[in-house]
Amino acid sequence: MSATSLILRLDRVIDGALAAERIVGAVVLVGRDGETVYARAAGLADREAAAPMRPDTIFRLASVSKPFVAAAALALVAQGRLALDRPITEWLPDFAPRHEGRPARITLRHLLSHASGLGYGFLEPADGPLHRAGVSDGMDRCGLTLAENLRRLAGVPLLFAPGTGFRYGLGLDVAGALVAAATGLTLPEAVRRLVAEPLGLRDTGFALGDASRLAAAYADGVPLARRMREPDTLPFGPGLAGIAMDPARIFDPEAFPSGGAGMVGTAAEVMRLLEALRGGGAPLMPPDLAAEMGRDQVAKIDLEGSPGWGYGLGFAVLRDPRAAGVAETPGTWRWGGVYGHSWLVDPARGLTLVALTNTALEGMWSSGRFALDLSRAIAAAP
Repeated sequence: MSATSLILRLDRVIDGALAAERIVGAVVLVGRDGETVYARAAGLADREAAAPMRPDTIFRLASVSKPFVAAAALALVAQGRLALDRPITEWLPDFAPRHEGRPARITLRHLLSHASGLGYGFLEPADGPLHRAGVSDGMDRCGLTLAENLRRLAGVPLLFAPGTGFRYGLGLDVAGALVAAATGLTLPEAVRRLVAEPLGLRDTGFALGDASRLAAAYADGVPLARRMREPDTLPFGPGLAGIAMDPARIFDPEAFPSGGAGMVGTAAEVMRLLEALRGGGAPLMPPDLAAEMGRDQVAKIDLEGSPGWGYGLGFAVLRDPRAAGVAETPGTWRWGGVYGHSWLVDPARGLTLVALTNTALEGMWSSGRFALDLSRAIAAAP
């Protein structure tokens, strides 16, 4: 890969998105075989304050939280304190949702691969069962504790028997509670000890350390992205309830720690986690568990609406580039976050990309052009 060609192509994508006002700002990093080959902070972290984006800008991570919590869970599996295939009721005896009126056997593997039968409220109509039960998706300021949110979630029937289907949902929030129960710690403290401290992460967690470095949050708009309201609801498809979000949630010390959506962090620290996993898992877990994270756990299940993709333990895994309409190598890991983020790891090419923006949904993988344009720019570079 020519460094000059790569820089030119990525700069063109970023400059084009900024000029068209599809995004307000971004931090984009590319690593190849553990070496950073591209790093750029572009645009504005806060448009109204004319504050430039900086390499150390802190972002609300939304679903970029998921690989951190999944890594914490796998670290506990490595220590023998959790197990992938034992029923989670061994640690969470009160979390026992039912399918077709019968108790369901949910495992950690089901939770991390979204094969548990749990859903997300934003993927159902406004009068759907999760909304009727008052379950939070983890990005609003609902006033609930984690225990109460899980109690409500457990009362909603599963969408399918665990292991028989795939539905993106609240499995990582349950996995976060599982991590807390197995350690006897709060989830933020457990993630700090199991993931952040071993990797030397200072800005990644469930609490904001330096508010002056936090990127403002924006949403898609015409003709330009608008600053998000507090609270706000972003549309997510015909007939769906929309995503209930509140950018001020991170300032609320009473907000429950959502394992699927509640963390903040920097692009560099997200890169550090992904590089640790790509490199074999150390110092978090042994190589066999890092490899298990990147293995398609739902290989016999078609992911409705996501042709060509499977799912590992905490992120998507590419099955068929042609069907998916992407240029990455089969086995590539990918995910993003609704506040405007995307990342990928292509183990076969030793390639890692982290792109954090402050613009939802344009910056999010699967929703806007930005992430797709970045991956195509990388694939096109010699």
